[in-house]
Amino acid sequence: MKNILRFGLLSTLWLACLLLSFGSLAQEKMPEDKSKRPSPPATATAKTPAGTITIDYSRPSVKGRKVFDGLVPLGQVWRTGANEATTFTVDKNVLVEGKALPAGKYALFSIPGEQTWTLIFNKVANQWGAYEYKEEQDALRVQVPAKTAANATEQLTFQVDKSGKVTLQWEKAQVDFKVTAAK
Repeated sequence: MKNILRFGLLSTLWLACLLLSFGSLAQEKMPEDKSKRPSPPATATAKTPAGTITIDYSRPSVKGRKVFDGLVPLGQVWRTGANEATTFTVDKNVLVEGKALPAGKYALFSIPGEQTWTLIFNKVANQWGAYEYKEEQDALRVQVPAKTAANATEQLTFQVDKSGKVTLQWEKAQVDFKVTAAK
């Protein structure tokens, strides 16, 4: 009788463990297809005299909204895109607008303004948005003039020119900055 009870108890425990393991397998999520997001991912890259520049970002759309001084407040840190923080990667030490930036991968934040933008290269590259942004982790800040683009751009777009000129365009805003070889 003891053996039958022991066998029954062991069988029940084994079955419970088996069911729990199948339940946890069913709960594992498949990796997200980021291309199906409302703000899909994009990459802008070029080999320049300064080295290879790569910008990985998500492309929000205007969708009839007022973007700057509306959706994106002026004078506040912005993730410079959507979803995860935009990343800026250089494979060599460079100068951004004449200021030194070591080779590496950075979160690219910005502070949009009416006349100038502050571009921020933050050492913590893998962040969601700017929610955990910390100024003390900035590797570099540069100021660049704000411009009005010749044509409106529906989706946020970065372009990296082979000369090292980087352009951000969205809505009617345009921001350019130059990346050159470190001396």
